[in-house]
Amino acid sequence: METAIVVLGSANADLVVEVARRPLAGETVLGSDTCVLPGGKGANAAVAAARLGGAVAFVGAVGGDANGDLVVRSLVDAGVRVDHVRRVDRPTGAAYITVTPDGENSIVVSPGANAALTADDVWLGSARVLAASLEVPLAVVEHAVVAAERVGARAVVNVSPVARLSAEALAVLDPLVVNEHEADELGDLLALGVRSAVITLGARGAVVVERERATEVPAPRVDVVDTTGAGDAFTGALAVALAGGADLVSAVRRAVAVASVSVTASGAQPSYPTQERMNRSASSRA
Repeated sequence: METAIVVLGSANADLVVEVARRPLAGETVLGSDTCVLPGGKGANAAVAAARLGGAVAFVGAVGGDANGDLVVRSLVDAGVRVDHVRRVDRPTGAAYITVTPDGENSIVVSPGANAALTADDVWLGSARVLAASLEVPLAVVEHAVVAAERVGARAVVNVSPVARLSAEALAVLDPLVVNEHEADELGDLLALGVRSAVITLGARGAVVVERERATEVPAPRVDVVDTTGAGDAFTGALAVALAGGADLVSAVRRAVAVASVSVTASGAQPSYPTQERMNRSASSRA
């Protein structure tokens, strides 16, 4: 099967603890048992895209440890190509996540093997869309998006955590994806030189920013269980829709719907819906 989507980004083990509230500075708060789940912004987006039927390859790096096995197995189980995942002599990246009863989370990421990714690892094949995020070295992402432009692939980058990409890389982003806090930090997104931008607003949906207009895309009301990885589900769903030929606003509507379903279950990758589940969700709202 031809690979329509290449996802470049991080692969982590998520160490999740539920807490009644986040600790204050210097304070200890008891939490639940630790749950270890496959995660990482890149791997999450790849799994989300594959579960929706996308033909996806993942480009990343993991360690030769049990956490690396966990992440790769999850990718394979979702139907993601992993022949461009490199094993390195560093621990697999880890994300330390606390989740409060309202479903909100706080995350600290230890990059580990993700930091070993290089420009030589970048592979695009015949992809129509490259989706990338910034838990891997910035120079690698910049190299990848410029290479994507050369081969005619559409570059979608979730600029999280926030960093300033080169002008050459920014000029080919279509779109740049950020949440509202990251958007405030970056300022006027179109002034950065990107072709388009999408600002995710959590429970309020998203805003599509294009040269001609800004379009609000509301989110459906859902019972939130855990917001971990919702932004990555959004990116994966967006890549699938764009690779299928959807216009940006339609693609964002689809991505908002997928992210909204993902927050109704615990964890990141375990919460991502299949196409069948999305069909059932749409039918129940009709």
